[in-house]
Amino acid sequence: MSPRRADPAMPTTLVEAAARLLAEEGPAALTTRRLAAEVGTSTTVVYTCFGGMDDLVRAMVHEGFARLHALFGAVGESDDPVADIASLGHAYRANALANPHLYPVMFGGAPLAGFALTDQDRHYGRFTLDTLIAAVARAVAAGRFLPADPAEVAHQMWIALHGLATLDLGGYLVPDAADCFGQQLLLLMIAAGDAPDAAARSIALAARRH
Repeated sequence: MSPRRADPAMPTTLVEAAARLLAEEGPAALTTRRLAAEVGTSTTVVYTCFGGMDDLVRAMVHEGFARLHALFGAVGESDDPVADIASLGHAYRANALANPHLYPVMFGGAPLAGFALTDQDRHYGRFTLDTLIAAVARAVAAGRFLPADPAEVAHQMWIALHGLATLDLGGYLVPDAADCFGQQLLLLMIAAGDAPDAAARSIALAARRH
């Protein structure tokens, strides 16, 4: 009798279940026994996929950013870099809404007793930001944004959109979170130096793409 093959989807299943347990019940619920029961497997499988709980939490961080990076990659480049930046903003929000349990873990915001993100873990987030930095650089080169360090502008935008996405997940953006998000994107483009009318057209284009 041949040995049973490992389920290739199991690591992702465990990551999603762990993030859900952490968000809904707190760090005390995040044990190998509870996690195994949650997905209907054995603790041995958990240890086979992840050497320990630190590795599991680290996998949650990496998975969250991998999903964000995939959405960023799907945006691509067009002849309107400002619309591309706005599209990346929509992708950022979409990732947060689609992965509400993973989102706080990605940034160390979840209550993880005994675990702290390392600089290597944070590299995943910084690497993902490179897509936005490149888009900002194209907007500067095209004369849409004022001359500035693209990395600094991208970080300022990240700060604003991260706060907005966090409020969105918490249910604080009422009555129309999407409209609030669009207005924030418009203000960010204008603050970076784009003309209001041009920025509005690019924001509208990004909304249609989204």
